[in-house]
Amino acid sequence: MGQHIRVAVAGAKGRMGQEVVKMLGQDDRLAYVGELDTREDESAVKARLEEMKPDVLVDFTTPHSIYRNLELCLEHGVRPVVGTTGLSPEQIQEMDRRYSESQLGCIIAPNFAIGAILCMKFAAMAAKYMPHVEIIELHHDKKLDAPSGTALKTAEMIAAVRQEQKQGHPEEKETIPGARGADYDGFRIHSVRLPGMVAHQEVLFGATGQTLSIRHDSINRESFMPGVNMAIKAVMNMSGLVYGLEHLID
Repeated sequence: MGQHIRVAVAGAKGRMGQEVVKMLGQDDRLAYVGELDTREDESAVKARLEEMKPDVLVDFTTPHSIYRNLELCLEHGVRPVVGTTGLSPEQIQEMDRRYSESQLGCIIAPNFAIGAILCMKFAAMAAKYMPHVEIIELHHDKKLDAPSGTALKTAEMIAAVRQEQKQGHPEEKETIPGARGADYDGFRIHSVRLPGMVAHQEVLFGATGQTLSIRHDSINRESFMPGVNMAIKAVMNMSGLVYGLEHLID
């Protein structure tokens, strides 16, 4: 069966963290070694890492703590699997270089649901042929960032293949600021925050005489666990940073 992968979880008491701990207990290849509370002072966090000796740290904490957590992992030879977004493109490039130099793997994924990854891929395929597009993302009202990391990643993938153009009427005017959503490379992203939701995204395409809708819904947080499991196993054989789970699937 091979050696267990030792996994620590930052944010283990949170909603996503609890699901991760449950998933780890259901896989014989993975061993949960404990929680890392990154809100503690740095010496306590370092002592806890040295005590647990994890191979992988799964991090579902907050956007402002990611960079520090990645640095701690580098110092202790730990491979992070991060489900929290918030790093700038420059920070991602810097961490890719530093992890490559340390010959450690690192995965940062805006979304771990396999269906959401397929939604992104399908949207990028469609954008080549239907460049008029808008993204609507819908999440629970406790989410801190808007638009979501998934929507931004989808927009990046669309922009990479889409014929650049500004959508809507050239003399369009917002009578209420923000009514048309955020402008990304000439198309729009809309963020909805309501209680009762988990994570949802719809990508809408329009062309003469036709529309296309690509939608993904995470009904509960268990939907993210197969992707987290896959990332934990994949990161053990990587060097450098991978941003987005789409790089791990065909």
